[in-house]
Amino acid sequence: MREDRQRPDDQDPDGDTDAGRADNASDPNREIPDDVVSEAERLTRLAANAAVEAEAEVYRDRRAEVAGDYDFVPRVREADDTLVLYPEEWVDDGVVQFDRIEDTDRAVEVSLSGPDHSAEWEAVEADNEAIVTAVAEEHGPTHAANVRAFADFMGNHYLKRVGDATETEKEAFLTEYYPRNAWPSAEQRAVVEDSVELATDAADSV
Repeated sequence: MREDRQRPDDQDPDGDTDAGRADNASDPNREIPDDVVSEAERLTRLAANAAVEAEAEVYRDRRAEVAGDYDFVPRVREADDTLVLYPEEWVDDGVVQFDRIEDTDRAVEVSLSGPDHSAEWEAVEADNEAIVTAVAEEHGPTHAANVRAFADFMGNHYLKRVGDATETEKEAFLTEYYPRNAWPSAEQRAVVEDSVELATDAADSV
């Protein structure tokens, strides 16, 4: 889901969008900890890939909270697909006020264009496939087909193992993704909620 991006006003008068350009490298003088920056990046990516707007909003709200704990405001700059964390005092009514900026290095920027997560996806998929196999062996092909759909949803949309699914993600799968994308049989539809719970249980032992 695309979020409201940084407004055109959030550029300096010379058109330079590099206020406080920085990557995610460790900086001992940074006002906001590296792990908080990483969490803000993770939540931004989850919001962008959320299956439904309500789920995306949850991630954006959480991102605002974690950044706000350190008096920073998150924005996504569409021009170069960059997450920017601005000191709170620079922002008025959602717009960055460049006349308040004294030290541009206080802002933190993280490119959202990379890195390539293919290796991580392969690891997640291997774990999810093991869970599908375990469910198939223990509970049969009907539940396994549902768990396979759940694994596709979690891996492709969230880059997560099915055992790490939140209740909100499970709800998004059951109400949005599954009816539209899984092409289930009547038998599969009748047991899909049980299948999701079986997947969660199997993840604990795989």
